[in-house]
Amino acid sequence: MVNEPEEPDPAYRRLAAALRQEILHGRIEPDCPLPPEETLVEEHGVRPEDVRRAVDVLSGEGLVYLGDDGRAHVSTRAEETGGG
Repeated sequence: MVNEPEEPDPAYRRLAAALRQEILHGRIEPDCPLPPEETLVEEHGVRPEDVRRAVDVLSGEGLVYLGDDGRAHVSTRAEETGGG
């Protein structure tokens, strides 16, 4: 039986994991916005769609919410899970 090489995680999952670590280690405080999409695209070498999907993943986990300014902000739940 030949082992198939594992597919690498999609870019949006890698970005979500990186942002999750930033949040859970308190590098982005609750109620503070995530970096702008353009910054995340540039710093992580991903596409804008990947940023949006990563934010969707984190939102689904309750770690971020969309603020009145339309940007994703760290939720207070991040404090409950070890961040902040």
